[in-house]
Amino acid sequence: MGRFGASLARQLIESGYDVLAIDSDFRTVERRSAAIPNIVQLDSTNIEALREIGADCFDTAFVCIGTNFEANIMTTVSLRKLGVKHVIVKVRTRTQKEILLRIGADEVILPEHEAGVRLARRIAGNFVDFLEIGPDMCLVEIVCPERYVNHTLAEAELRRKYGLTVLAIRRGDTVISNPPADTKIEFGDELLVVGKLDDAERLSA
Repeated sequence: MGRFGASLARQLIESGYDVLAIDSDFRTVERRSAAIPNIVQLDSTNIEALREIGADCFDTAFVCIGTNFEANIMTTVSLRKLGVKHVIVKVRTRTQKEILLRIGADEVILPEHEAGVRLARRIAGNFVDFLEIGPDMCLVEIVCPERYVNHTLAEAELRRKYGLTVLAIRRGDTVISNPPADTKIEFGDELLVVGKLDDAERLSA
């Protein structure tokens, strides 16, 4: 279990989820056991071993094996055979992603690539933060352009002009959720909007 898998497990535990972590290396299990109490030493490519520890009882499985792509494939296939509802796999290349999707992974992530894309979007589009939530849809936190300062949301007409829906406004340490149409935009306000990426970039231009 590398840093990505360990961090993911800790975050899920802190969020109140039941987490069962697996690693084939006993030393890694010992090292991670303080932060991840329910961690076992196991060969995740062995379907019978997975069945014995009750892996088939979990709704979601994350496969974060790292450099051993063959183990990624075998573990994914085993989890699908066990009937795990949602299998998410971490890979290193686009080719690996295509292969894992073909053999049954529900979702495949490339953390390094996605982090780079997010950073580039933030720089190029003056985005505070950016998250893709579908093939043509994203959540974007953006500093509101000065041309809309002192206008209400109704006057700004962001939905009509850009197809963007404002979900919240961050104003300093205050967050205004589901702001009403008569909310006046102030200098420095950050808008959390949902819509198409191209439209968000047009707003920020």
